Formats: sequence, C-alpha cells, structure tokens
Amino acid sequence: MPDTLKLDEVVEFAENPEPRCPCVLLLDTSGSMQGMPIDSLNQGLQTFKEELTKNSLAARRVEVAIVTFDSHVNVVQDFVTADQFSPPILTAQGLTTMGAGIHKALDLLQDRKAQYRTNGIAYYRPWVFMITDGEPQGEFEDVVEQAARRLHADEASKRVAFFTVGVDNANMTRLSQIAVRTPLRLEGLNFVEMFVWLSASMSAVSHSKVDEQVALPPIGWGSV
Repeated sequence: MPDTLKLDEVVEFAENPEPRCPCVLLLDTSGSMQGMPIDSLNQGLQTFKEELTKNSLAARRVEVAIVTFDSHVNVVQDFVTADQFSPPILTAQGLTTMGAGIHKALDLLQDRKAQYRTNGIAYYRPWVFMITDGEPQGEFEDVVEQAARRLHADEASKRVAFFTVGVDNANMTRLSQIAVRTPLRLEGLNFVEMFVWLSASMSAVSHSKVDEQVALPPIGWGSV
C-alpha cells in the first residue's frame, strides 16, 4: 500500500492531469523589507492569485510555491495549482540567508519534478522568481558560492529559469554575480504590476507546448 503522501499525489494528478508550470517565489523577508515593501509584496501576491485564476487553463497548470529567507529559510507554501493557492501574509525581520534560500528553492523543484515523473505528468521548465532588497547576509560565503554554482549549472542545462528582482537599495552588482540572467530593478514598489506581468508570463507559458519558446510580455515595471 503506498503511503498517504503518495496516495494524495496519485489523487491530485488523477484529478488534474494537465502539464504543470512550476513557479517558486523566493522572497526576501529580512528586516529591511519591513513597512511599505512587505505590505506592497503582500498586495502583489494577492494580485498574482487573482490574475492567474482569471485564466482557467493557467489556474490548473501553473503551480506556485513560496520560499522566504530572513535569518531562516521557510517553505511558506508548498506547490499548489493556482486555483488552490491562498496567498500568505508575510512579515519581515532578521538577516538575509539568500544562498540557503536558493538551495531550498532548487531542492523543492527537484522533488516536485520527481513527483511529476513518477505520476507521468508533463511539465514546463520551472521558474524561480527571487525578490530581494539587499544581498546575502548572515551566512557563510561558501553557501552563497555553492548556490550560485548550482544555479548556473541548472540554467545551463535548462532545468530552471531563474529571475532576480532587486527592490530599493538592492546590491545589483552582487546579485548579477549570483544569478545568470541580468537582475531587474523594480521601479518604486511596483509589486502589483510586476505580479500582473509574472501571471501573464506564466499564463503564456501554460498555453504553449511543453518545449516551445514563448515570447514574454514587455517589462513595464522594472529596468535592467
């Protein structure tokens, strides 16, 4: 008899055999995000849910998980399809354990892809969307270096598409050393517009064939 988790999985994928578009939101909840930034981010998460569920196909194909990093790394939301997603209310405190956060996001994806394969579910290249207002702080440098190396390997083998968004005074130079793609700077606290873009992008991907190249909407909320 399979254990209950596996049984849940079997039921979940039997009820919704659509190919999946996994997206991990990797969110900085360190102390410097307190006040307006975290409030705007929470508002953005609500918008993300609303926008994704307007589209019935995206609602069943896009899966959202949330990992936060401050002095600790937390999986606030394990993978759920957009129609099942209930945005959490995040608070901000502590340091910025970004390297450990990146490892956790990539671990989550690895586990989820194994579940898709076991259950015969097709999937799109996963996205990780990291939002931070700083740089790694409060962890050993080798953790950050290992995370960056792993990320570069995963991007090179097309295992992930990793996007980095810098808010306020984020150290863009440091972020560009960690990520492969050029980090984007969020204009003001335009989280709502950014999440509308992310939803439109995930919807476009979810309507494509699994290995098809998709043109993403123009980025009006940020700049390189």
